[in-house]
Amino acid sequence: MGFEPPQRLVRALGDNEWLGQLPKLTEAALARDGLEAERVMAPGGRSSLVVLVHRQDGAPAALKLVPPFAAPQLEGAALAHWNGFGAVRLLGGSEGALLLERLHPEVSLRSLPEAKALLEAAGTVRRLWVDPPAGHGFESVADRTARQASALAAHGGGAPPALLAAALTAREELAADSPERLLLHGNFRQGKVLSGDRTPWLAVGPEPLVGERAYDLARLVRDRVEDLIATSAGPSAARRRVNRLADSLDVDADRLRGWTLFRAVESGMRAMAAGRLAEGELALEFAAWL
Repeated sequence: MGFEPPQRLVRALGDNEWLGQLPKLTEAALARDGLEAERVMAPGGRSSLVVLVHRQDGAPAALKLVPPFAAPQLEGAALAHWNGFGAVRLLGGSEGALLLERLHPEVSLRSLPEAKALLEAAGTVRRLWVDPPAGHGFESVADRTARQASALAAHGGGAPPALLAAALTAREELAADSPERLLLHGNFRQGKVLSGDRTPWLAVGPEPLVGERAYDLARLVRDRVEDLIATSAGPSAARRRVNRLADSLDVDADRLRGWTLFRAVESGMRAMAAGRLAEGELALEFAAWL
């Protein structure tokens, strides 16, 4: 079978050398691990190719091909450390290919009503917040957001000046005084939690780093932002969501609000720079509510 990347991945990565090599890389990974391909997941994600496969004993699994710039070795290290507790189990892999347990990719927390989805999300993410392994190579929240803040300061001219200044100030104050250094998912949201067989919900697709829990919740806060914006009660609903998540997970609400502000502005400006104008405008409008 062919292993051409789905169009969503092509649009996200553009003219990329890794994309051109992807069919051969996939064939090599399948042969190396003795896997039989079932089908490529489509539309798939914006940063990897996932192939549903069967192992030599017939057991189902998923093969994830990750470009080098997305640091697959760090994703693999985080999954290995969690060892299936709250996250998809790493079964093996090498050279940019991760062999993972098979989940149900068509069923994420976004399939649930909002209140139930947030409850399940909170129960899942709390399992991931553990001490990082000794000698880890994970980036810190302070370092990652410092790069993002520099890019925002240099290229954030499309954002309302007051909102941009508030986001940068919030990030500077929060990064200067982190209360904890735990292993974080890094990109946790409802769409990153899939249905499983050995346990109802498991996280996938981490962009692991080390820092405080409030940072890890900040992307979850703005899930289903399009639904919030469609109602007149959007601003108050967004603030209630911050407080509800902070209370349920014993996180400081002001720190969660600050990280949510920074991450929403950073994500919104990055989306707009990539041509995803509607997505960017939604994120900036949400940030203005906080």
